[in-house]
Amino acid sequence: MTLQAIKPAEFPWFPYEGFTFCLGLSEDGGAWSSGHTAAAHDAAVGKMTVSGTMTEQARTAYKKVMTIIEAAGYGPDDVVHVTENVTVAGMVDYEAAAAIRKEVFGAHEPTVTTVVVERLVRSAALLEVEMHAVRGGGSELLAASERREAGTWVPSPVREGHDGTVHLPTMVPVDASGDVVSPGDFAGQYAYCLDQADVLLRKAGLSLDNAVTTYDYSTPDTREVYRKTHRVRKERLGGAGVYPGAGGILVSRLHRPGALVAIDVTASRHPLELVNPGWSRYDTLTYAPGVRAGRTLFMSGFAALDMETQKALHPDDIGAQAEATYGAILHLLKHAGLGPADLLSTIEFCVESALRDYRAVAPVRERLLSPPWPASTGAICKGLLRPEFLLEVFPTALYPEGAPTTASPTTSNPTTGAAS
Repeated sequence: MTLQAIKPAEFPWFPYEGFTFCLGLSEDGGAWSSGHTAAAHDAAVGKMTVSGTMTEQARTAYKKVMTIIEAAGYGPDDVVHVTENVTVAGMVDYEAAAAIRKEVFGAHEPTVTTVVVERLVRSAALLEVEMHAVRGGGSELLAASERREAGTWVPSPVREGHDGTVHLPTMVPVDASGDVVSPGDFAGQYAYCLDQADVLLRKAGLSLDNAVTTYDYSTPDTREVYRKTHRVRKERLGGAGVYPGAGGILVSRLHRPGALVAIDVTASRHPLELVNPGWSRYDTLTYAPGVRAGRTLFMSGFAALDMETQKALHPDDIGAQAEATYGAILHLLKHAGLGPADLLSTIEFCVESALRDYRAVAPVRERLLSPPWPASTGAICKGLLRPEFLLEVFPTALYPEGAPTTASPTTSNPTTGAAS
């Protein structure tokens, strides 16, 4: 079955046709929403606005996303994974969002990923919510009560969802006593987060060898020492012969004072297959441009990078960077035997300094992507690992049922591609 756009009979917050993203996508057995804030169209001013406390915003955001999920035939108990993008300003009231989440799901506990972002596209928005659902809520591999000893900061289970994808809660460098580990030591905190992910995966019958993506979020000061992650990753990842995809985002503060990094790890039950259209830069790196696991193609973060020279392209032009970024994503998809219609999701991180020009990305998406349009989320970060980058995109794609299991042979080697 191919991906289909979810179109609720009623969606009162804004007319959703005409965008280069959909409200959500579904196929037999799964549904994925785009990220949604409490924004709604205000006829009095003729534009989208958002207001209210964290409690009010969270209630509206969750109502919007559940309307989408329910339109695909799923309910709260079917939700496997929730991502909450919470702004730096909203972190002080984050417990209020957690309370609304509890209202929505009751006794059911999806995996919760918490991404701290500098801000959201709507300046007054504090929270953005996206969801993934499968019939029956997937499989709970590790209950919340079993994982407190792992030292993560918010109790949330480990769940397996669509196509054997295993979702972990966000790993932060906080021990079981609530203390930040390795104060001031970025590499030490990075290693701790990966090690704790391995603890959870092993309790669930897997390990870091099953990781398909590791997306990390760190503070701007870590840019100068980020290269130290190479040794940490090499010692812990790629044990099955394939490194996971990766991406790196910079935010002015994280989940706890003193935390220098947080890492979101996703794993899969399926064997991992490297997907690389011939980009030799990855021969010495500890991450892959693409990893196929079952029917899912997990990818690294992409930005406007010349693959041969390692030069950042179009340093002052986010529209041109978007063209190069999405061009590289589409090249990887083509190599994998896929096209724009197979894009399941795109998460765009725009740096704060380029926010005024972020609208230049939409016409690029309209030209290069296609219906049913991917489920999409946009957030604002403080910076990216290369200071010239203005945009980084985390994409995921889904192979149609019955697709061959081996990527197509290399046919060309363009010069733009993945970031970090």
